[in-house]
Amino acid sequence: MDRDNELARARRENDLLRKLLAISDATDVSALIGEALPIAVEATGASIGYLEIQDLSSDSDCAEWWITHGVAKADESALREAVSRGVIAESIATESTLETPSAQLDPRFSERRSVQLGRIEAVLCVPIGNSPAVGALYLQGDEDHGPFDSHARRAAESFAEQISRQVGRILAQARSCDAPDPTQEWRERVDAEPLIGRSRAVATLLQEIVNVSALDVGVLLTGESGTGKSLVARMIHDNSKRKGGPFIDINCGAIPEGLVESELFGAVPGAHSTATRRIIGKVGAADRGTLFLDEVGELHLTAQAKLLHLLQSRQYFPLGSSEPETANIRVVAATNTDLEQLMREGRFRDDLFYRLHVIALRVPSISERSEDIFDLARHFSDLASETHGLPHYSFSPQAADALQHAEWPGNVRQLAHCVEAAVVRAAGSGDRRLEMRHVFPGSGQHEADAADSPTFQEATRNFQAALLARTLAETGWNVRETSKRLDLARSHVYALIRGFGLKRAQGPPQ
Repeated sequence: MDRDNELARARRENDLLRKLLAISDATDVSALIGEALPIAVEATGASIGYLEIQDLSSDSDCAEWWITHGVAKADESALREAVSRGVIAESIATESTLETPSAQLDPRFSERRSVQLGRIEAVLCVPIGNSPAVGALYLQGDEDHGPFDSHARRAAESFAEQISRQVGRILAQARSCDAPDPTQEWRERVDAEPLIGRSRAVATLLQEIVNVSALDVGVLLTGESGTGKSLVARMIHDNSKRKGGPFIDINCGAIPEGLVESELFGAVPGAHSTATRRIIGKVGAADRGTLFLDEVGELHLTAQAKLLHLLQSRQYFPLGSSEPETANIRVVAATNTDLEQLMREGRFRDDLFYRLHVIALRVPSISERSEDIFDLARHFSDLASETHGLPHYSFSPQAADALQHAEWPGNVRQLAHCVEAAVVRAAGSGDRRLEMRHVFPGSGQHEADAADSPTFQEATRNFQAALLARTLAETGWNVRETSKRLDLARSHVYALIRGFGLKRAQGPPQ
C-alpha cells in the first residue's frame, strides 16, 4: 500500500511539474500567474486561491502582480487586504509555510475579524522565493474540505519553487533590458568584444584591463581554473602599445620538466638529444611583444631562477649557450594556485613572486558574475553553430533556467563545452531549439513525459555526476589530476565519487 501511495504521489507531482513547464514560455509575470494559479488550486484541491508577486527592485511596497481564483469579483479586494496583511505577511516575513486545519480555531488567526466573518477553515500559505521571499501562494478550503494533507502541502511547495524560478527569469530579463550597462564606459576605451557580460564584476575587470594595458609592466592574473585568464591576457596585449608584436603563450604545467628550459629559452644545436638545430624558444619568439606564462606556479625551481634573471636583466641564455641574448618582452603570468602558499612551502621563489606581482588582477569566477551566464551561453551557442556550420539555436526557458541555476565548478570553460555539446546534440536530433535533454543529457528529462521530469536540483546533480565520471575516465581515475582539472579539493572529489556511487571498471581510484 505504501508503494502504491508513493507512486500516486510521484504521478501527482510529475503532473504538476509538467503543467508548470507547459506555461514556462510566458514572458511577463501577469500571464504566468494567470495560468499558474488554477494549476495550484487543482493540484491541492483548494476552493479559493490567491497568488501575489512583488518586484523587490521597484520602489513600491505593494504587490506588483496578484490574482485570485474561486472568488467573486466584488470580494477580491477584501480577500486581498485580509490575507496580505495577515497570513501572507507572516509567511513572507518568516519565509515558511503556514498551515492550519481551521483558521477559526487557530489562536494565531481566530481573533481576526476577516477570519470570523468569512468562517475560514483550512488554510495553506507558501512563500515564493527565499532570502528574500518575493510573494506567496494562499490556498483556502471550504467547510467540507477538511485540512490540507501532506500531499497538498508538498504540491504547493513544489509549485512555489518552480514559480519562483520562472518569475526570477522573467524579472531578470526585464531588468537586463532596462538597466544601464555598467561595462559600457570601459568598453568604449578598449577593444572588449571578447569579454562577454554586463555584470558589475565584468565592469570592474574591464576597468582594471584599461588601467594595466597602458603600462608596460608585468601583470599576474589570478582566479579559478576556467575563468578566462588567457583571454584577459590576450586583451591586455591587444590594447597595449605592443599590440603590433607577437603574443606568445605557454602553459607551464603542460611541458615535461626536462623540456621547460628549452621551450622557454631555446637551445643551441647539441644542447640535448633532440636539438639537432638551433631552437628558438618562446622568449625569443615573443620579442617586441607579450609572453604569457599560464600556470606559472608549475615551473620548477631551476626554470624559476632563469626566468627571474630574464625579468631582472632582460637577458637570457639559450640552453647549451654561454652567450646571452636580449629579449624586449612584456610578461603576463597566470595561476589558479596560491603562490604565497607555494612560497611558504619552498616551491616558488619569493623574489620571482614579487617580480611577477607588480600588478595583480583577479579574474572573477562565474559564480561572481552569474547574471552573465545566459549571455555567455548564447555567445557559445552562436560560436558553436558558426564553427561547425550548424543552424543557430535559441534556448527553451527550461534549459535557460537550468543553465542559470546549475553549478559550474569549471567556470566559463565548462559552460562553453556544455553549450557546444548541446548544439551538436540538437543538430543531430533535428530539433529547432536547445532543450534540457540537449544541455544536460544525463538528466533524463523529456518534457513530453512527466515521469522523466527531474527537478533542477536533480538535473544539476546528474550533470555533475556525468562530468566527474567523464573526467575520471579521461585521467585514468587519477584523482589528483581530476581534482586539478575540475578545480576541486581531492577530498571533495573522493566525497563526490562516494556520493554518486561511481566505480572504476578496473582497479580502485588512485
